[in-house]
Amino acid sequence: MSTQKSNITCPQCGKKNTWQESNSFRPFCSERCKLIDLGQWANEDYKLPGPTVDPHQTPDDKED
Repeated sequence: MSTQKSNITCPQCGKKNTWQESNSFRPFCSERCKLIDLGQWANEDYKLPGPTVDPHQTPDDKED
Protein backbone atom coordinates (compact mmCIF):
# COMPACT_ATOMS: atom_id res chain seq x y z
CA MET A 1 0.00 0.00 0.00
CA SER A 2 1.58 3.28 -1.08
CA THR A 3 1.01 6.57 0.67
CA GLN A 4 0.29 9.52 -1.57
CA LYS A 5 2.09 12.73 -0.60
CA SER A 6 0.39 16.05 -1.27
CA ASN A 7 2.15 19.34 -1.70
CA ILE A 8 0.83 21.89 0.77
CA THR A 9 1.72 25.36 2.01
CA CYS A 10 2.19 26.04 5.73
CA PRO A 11 -0.80 28.18 6.76
CA GLN A 12 1.42 30.20 9.12
CA CYS A 13 4.62 31.03 7.22
CA GLY A 14 3.74 30.05 3.65
CA LYS A 15 6.65 27.61 3.30
CA LYS A 16 6.09 24.82 0.76
CA ASN A 17 5.71 21.49 2.50
CA THR A 18 4.66 17.90 1.85
CA TRP A 19 1.76 16.33 3.73
CA GLN A 20 3.37 13.28 5.36
CA GLU A 21 2.35 11.17 8.32
CA SER A 22 5.90 11.57 9.64
CA ASN A 23 5.30 15.32 10.06
CA SER A 24 3.48 15.49 13.39
CA PHE A 25 2.98 19.25 12.94
CA ARG A 26 0.99 19.02 9.71
CA PRO A 27 -0.49 21.10 8.16
CA PHE A 28 2.23 23.33 9.63
CA CYS A 29 5.87 22.97 8.64
CA SER A 30 7.21 23.03 12.19
CA GLU A 31 6.34 23.09 15.87
CA ARG A 32 7.09 26.82 15.88
CA CYS A 33 4.41 27.57 13.27
CA LYS A 34 1.95 25.29 15.06
CA LEU A 35 2.51 27.10 18.38
CA ILE A 36 2.23 30.55 16.75
CA ASP A 37 -1.16 29.52 15.35
CA LEU A 38 -2.29 28.15 18.72
CA GLY A 39 -1.29 31.44 20.36
CA GLN A 40 -3.33 33.39 17.82
CA TRP A 41 -6.41 31.32 18.68
CA ALA A 42 -5.75 31.84 22.41
CA ASN A 43 -5.43 35.60 21.81
CA GLU A 44 -8.77 35.49 19.99
CA ASP A 45 -7.13 36.79 16.81
CA TYR A 46 -9.33 34.29 14.95
CA LYS A 47 -13.06 34.47 15.58
CA LEU A 48 -15.94 32.43 14.26
CA PRO A 49 -19.13 34.33 13.46
CA GLY A 50 -22.05 33.82 15.77
CA PRO A 51 -24.36 35.55 18.21
CA THR A 52 -22.91 37.42 21.17
CA VAL A 53 -23.14 35.29 24.31
CA ASP A 54 -23.41 36.62 27.86
CA PRO A 55 -20.82 34.60 29.84
CA HIS A 56 -22.92 35.02 33.02
CA GLN A 57 -26.11 33.63 31.49
CA THR A 58 -26.76 29.94 32.06
CA PRO A 59 -28.49 27.77 29.46
CA ASP A 60 -31.57 27.64 31.73
CA ASP A 61 -31.95 31.45 31.69
CA LYS A 62 -34.59 32.53 29.21
CA GLU A 63 -34.64 35.91 27.53
CA ASP A 64 -38.12 37.43 27.55
